[in-house]
Amino acid sequence: MVEVKSTGVHDENRQGEAYAPQVMEGREYRKKFYIESYGCAMNFSDSEIVASILNDNGYGATGNYAEADLVLLNTCSIREKAEQTVRNRLQLFRQVKDSRPGLLIGVLGCMAERLKGKLLEEEKLVDMVVGPDAYRTLPGLIEEAETGQKAVNVLLSRDETYADISPVRLDSNGVSAFVSIMRGCNNMCAFCVVPFTRGRERSRDADSIVRECADLFSKGYREVTLLGQNVDSYYWMDEAADKAVTFALLLEKVALVHPDLRVRFSTSHPKDITDEVLYTMARYENICKYIHLPVQSGSTRILQLMNRTYTREWYMAKVDRILSVMPDCGMSTDVITGFCTETEEEHQDTLSMMEYAKYDMSYMFFYSERPGTLAARRYSDDVPEDVKKRRLDEVVKLQGRLSLESNKKDLGKEFRVLIEGDSKKSAEDWRGRNSQNKVVVFPKAGGHYKKGDYVQVSITDCTQATLIGAVVNN
Repeated sequence: MVEVKSTGVHDENRQGEAYAPQVMEGREYRKKFYIESYGCAMNFSDSEIVASILNDNGYGATGNYAEADLVLLNTCSIREKAEQTVRNRLQLFRQVKDSRPGLLIGVLGCMAERLKGKLLEEEKLVDMVVGPDAYRTLPGLIEEAETGQKAVNVLLSRDETYADISPVRLDSNGVSAFVSIMRGCNNMCAFCVVPFTRGRERSRDADSIVRECADLFSKGYREVTLLGQNVDSYYWMDEAADKAVTFALLLEKVALVHPDLRVRFSTSHPKDITDEVLYTMARYENICKYIHLPVQSGSTRILQLMNRTYTREWYMAKVDRILSVMPDCGMSTDVITGFCTETEEEHQDTLSMMEYAKYDMSYMFFYSERPGTLAARRYSDDVPEDVKKRRLDEVVKLQGRLSLESNKKDLGKEFRVLIEGDSKKSAEDWRGRNSQNKVVVFPKAGGHYKKGDYVQVSITDCTQATLIGAVVNN
């Protein structure tokens, strides 16, 4: 779909992350696996499911691919740049395999489904290709690949949610964890490959979600992020109670696990977020006051071409509604510049929408056509790349100003902050986030705190991406 450029700290479109080994008491592993993940938070969550399956079949994680028996890349097809990055990594691993013929290389996730033929036969870069609904078959596919056969399973499912699998928390900070609540997407946005690579929408049963969150809390985690391509369309029928569980009810169930368990969620589609969700968020202090509300464009005509199913005016009314229920709610968004036929005036509509919503942070992209999408089949990618990039630069600069203005409004305020670990710049400072998802940095000196503690912090300074403060001694 897109090339990415973003401000802020919490970039869900990360470019690749290898996981450090985790010690599992009482378990011995005959072989080691190494895994890298690319793209959205769902991919990183899926890697934890894969790790659990591999652990149960004699494989332990390693952070060093040179000692691995199995190398896996969990991939993303959203952006052309991400695909090229994965190809470059596969070429590196293929060179390693030349000196270690027993090494197996596999591609998981969205790229697996889309490029299985090229990766296996044309480029001969991998031994296995496994789609996002086929992770349970990994042990059998590994056995098949060990015989020299090319192993493939990219079948999509209408019911797979991995609800019964307890994810292995890879390279976790021990404070925050992802919890997948649904898979797939039914929205068919014109620019997006997800419905084709991840299949139809299906929700995981609510009881298993609540159990997983309770288990995480008992192990010291203090924050969960409920994940789905479109969490607001979550729907599960509780047959025992003869009652449907909506996303609002699920939020409440998770919030009730414990008052000290913070609850976040991602991502919302504007058309599906309901008043019931907003009022539930407002009612529970431990449900974070933050919504990621992708707008994509500020032009009604472009939104219609994108098949976003809302207008400019409707989206603005949704922003108004959120802030009327939760005046302190933080808000972020996704923006695409240079979509097919976008005019300069329509680009200005996007800039004015950003000014109206006053987003705290945005994920900003310029459009690039992705094969197989509705846009690729219906429209001409006719906006010159230099124009796309210039428009993206204007969006990035505007968001930088909006982010700084938003942070300046917090000067002098106090926030309850969950400590996530050391500041990235100094081990003398703690780093955490407030309910609005803003990063807060403050000195360790004079306090006896640790990761996972909540502290009250008064904000004294800020940058575009960070609030800076000091602990309030009550």
